[in-house]
Order: sequence, then C-alpha cells, then structure tokens
Amino acid sequence: QVQPVESGGGLVQPGGSLTLSCVGSGGALESYAIGWFRQAPGKERDRIACITTDQRTYYDDSVKGRFTISRDNSKNTVFLQMTSLKPGDTAQYFCATNRLYYCSAQWPSWGRGTRVTVSS
Repeated sequence: QVQPVESGGGLVQPGGSLTLSCVGSGGALESYAIGWFRQAPGKERDRIACITTDQRTYYDDSVKGRFTISRDNSKNTVFLQMTSLKPGDTAQYFCATNRLYYCSAQWPSWGRGTRVTVSS
C-alpha cells in the first residue's frame, strides 16, 4: 500500500501563498485518486480538494478559486497550491489515497499531515 507523505507547511501571512506536496512512499500514486483534507483545532477533518487519475478536480466551496490541486506522475507527487490565504485556513493538512481511481468515500491510506498557520 502506497503511503502518502506531506510536506510544505509553515507560517504565512494573510493573503500569502503556499504549496503543499504529497509524495507517494512505497508505491505509485498515479493509480489512485488523491485527496487533500484539513483539520482545524476542535473541528472535524474535511476534504477540501480531490484529483482523479485522469486529472479531474473537485474543490470544497471554502477553497474554490483560491486552491489548486494538481499531480505530476513523473515525480509521484500531488500538489496543493494555496493562494489568498486567510487565518481561517489555519489547520493540519493531510493527503490521502483513495481506494479507487475517482473520488469515492474510501480513503484507506493517510499521511501524518503538515501544519499550515496563517497569521500576521
């Protein structure tokens, strides 16, 4: 089972940008839909973006127009480009592999997450 590993989190000012990476460890990500999730303190973990194996993308309304999910199979990596960041985007961000090639509700493999803090 491929294990996703996230990186790229950090502290950024409101209005700033950040790009997160999700690399597949122990296998290829290209056969699976990949999702980005986030969990703020005291809140549930929510899916914010998903990309299928044929590059179709889906976004939660909270990030639509500001975040972009993409994948580079040659690098075995899925990216989440985040722009116009707000304090409300502060959360632990997780990458997960879907069981299927499309964005189903089955996410069997998760990374440990990377922390994003938006603050001045």
